[in-house]
Amino acid sequence: MQNRYWDKTIETMPRGDLDRLRAERLKRTVQRVYTNVPYYRDKMQEAGILPGDIKDVSDITKLPFTQKNDFRENYPFGMFAAPMEEIVRIHATSGTTGKQTVVGYTGKDVEVWSECMARCLVMAGQDSRSRIQVSYGYGLFTGGLGAHYGTERLGATVIPTSSGNTKRQITILRDFGTTALCCTPSYAAHIAETLYEMGMSKNDLALTAGIFGAEPWTAAMRDTLESMLGIKAFDIYGIAEIMGPSVSQECAYQNGLHIWEDYCIAEIIDPDTGRPLPHGETGELVFTTINKEGLPLIRYRTRDISSLIDGPCECGRTHIRMTKPMGRSDDMIIVRGVNVFPSQIESVLLEMGEASPHYQIVLERRGALDSMTVEIEVSDTMFSDEVKHLERVEADMRGRLESVLGVSCDIKLVEPKTITRFDSSKAKRVIDKRNGG
Repeated sequence: MQNRYWDKTIETMPRGDLDRLRAERLKRTVQRVYTNVPYYRDKMQEAGILPGDIKDVSDITKLPFTQKNDFRENYPFGMFAAPMEEIVRIHATSGTTGKQTVVGYTGKDVEVWSECMARCLVMAGQDSRSRIQVSYGYGLFTGGLGAHYGTERLGATVIPTSSGNTKRQITILRDFGTTALCCTPSYAAHIAETLYEMGMSKNDLALTAGIFGAEPWTAAMRDTLESMLGIKAFDIYGIAEIMGPSVSQECAYQNGLHIWEDYCIAEIIDPDTGRPLPHGETGELVFTTINKEGLPLIRYRTRDISSLIDGPCECGRTHIRMTKPMGRSDDMIIVRGVNVFPSQIESVLLEMGEASPHYQIVLERRGALDSMTVEIEVSDTMFSDEVKHLERVEADMRGRLESVLGVSCDIKLVEPKTITRFDSSKAKRVIDKRNGG
């Protein structure tokens, strides 16, 4: 890799210097929200906390949590810490109650976001000569514009295809000599599948990297995408409330996602009690932004389940790493008292090698009991096999899943193209019919 770092000074900063920088930025952020955001001022006063009580990063546990519902109660702009005349961009995420989560960015916020995304692109082997195809959706969703601005900050060529029209996407990948593809992993799987249906293969493309995020995906999915597209696949993490894509990303060693700690402080807590957990333990990921003007957030509960990895990385970066999120605490399925994450199911299916990356989980209530059916696409060849062979495959999958999940399930093998494809939005893996859904 010609350019190993985008900003070596920050990315390899000694831990002592990085911790001092984080402490100073945390103190400024706490003062900013206390002064400019009535919601935070009231919460801190209720907890008996003043800005002067925060002297070091270790004091962060004195501060109250921020949750999704706080955005709804302060809709649309009540969480902003900058006046509207300084807000240059607004993003928003869909809300289950009809109110969106609204995020505001100042000009400086956009610059910082672009800087962090440029770091991520370099970690994926890209430089100013690269051609980066952004196939995330553009609009209120942060994915498209986040990757777009980061590419321009890097000085690379951005190809803003947005999402949809997959055959056209593939034509552009081939004809424009795209070197990196940015999209959701489920859409990347659809692109790969369509590529071969069009009579082409990875040998027709100049791709070297895929930067995939916005939904959980497994190591088995990574292997599939790397094999089909001839790339190295990198996991990128971001949520609109914090920054969008580029909060963290894998480096070439793919041993956790580096969190840009000069921008935010990460914690892991017990999702039930809120108690902070030590590094290495699995729990809910919590972020505090420390270099943001428009919407600084204090101890924001992401609901993503992860853990933090301490110690040096082979790449030389000193920023702490997080494990690939295994799912969300609020996306977790509870079936007959057992906690199940869709990513567990995906991992088993892809490791077996019998199924495509396309599957769906259907939950129903039969009498007083919950039932779970996993619908799985298989190849045309397999679907046309003898019934006895299909029954053996179903039985094998059922046994493997029940062993991993600890709960029984039904398996339904379905024909190719039966399960809906998703271009820009996150793949809908779970259909819950237990309450009339």
